[in-house]
Amino acid sequence: MLGHSHATSGALAWAGAAAALPLSILTFPVAQAGHIGTVDLVMGTFLTAGAALLPDADHPSGTISHVLGPVSHAACKVISEVSGGHRHATHSFAFVIAVTAGTWAGEHWLHRWFTLALVFFLLALAVRALNLCPPGDGIRSYGTIVILAGAGTFAMDQWISDKPSWLPFAVGLGSLAHLAGDCLTDRGCRLFWPFKLRTRIPLVDRTGNKLETWILSPLFVLGTCALLWYTIIHHP
Repeated sequence: MLGHSHATSGALAWAGAAAALPLSILTFPVAQAGHIGTVDLVMGTFLTAGAALLPDADHPSGTISHVLGPVSHAACKVISEVSGGHRHATHSFAFVIAVTAGTWAGEHWLHRWFTLALVFFLLALAVRALNLCPPGDGIRSYGTIVILAGAGTFAMDQWISDKPSWLPFAVGLGSLAHLAGDCLTDRGCRLFWPFKLRTRIPLVDRTGNKLETWILSPLFVLGTCALLWYTIIHHP
């Protein structure tokens, strides 16, 4: 699936989880009662949209590869080599668990600097995937991404806590939404990596086809907006 489809599906997953699940699940292992606040709800939407691009860190030609120019491109090439290529280790349940646990550990051991760095990176991914920057892989593109992600991080810095208890869930959920999307294609994913079994339900026969571009992605956006509205109205 295309980057914007992954991002919008991640946003939809977060909005749906926030509307349907108790706060104790969204903030696990921290036990909290009640509902997530409106500010955190909105921040989580954008960050989960960015997190939905993380599994494609194994794709040197993918959306994530160009998000920070030569730096991200080089990192993706290394990750691709280490993980066995596209749709191998990073497209598995093991990866989802790793990034979720890594986010929790980073928050608790490195504190606010880790949180803000992760916020910046996830916002950069969301900006790129949602086509909020000039196309291409030149400085015009990633320079705009850096500026917009930096501005977004500065804004969130005024509201986000040092260790937002919902952030690991958002990162894991976004990654899981990515795997679900790729499993709808013919190639599928090795969800149970390192085992070679591939999981696939080939509903999308070609990346970027009309079903994905004109039906699925718009429905993801409309569904996200509807769920956010529902959650804010019913759980202010």
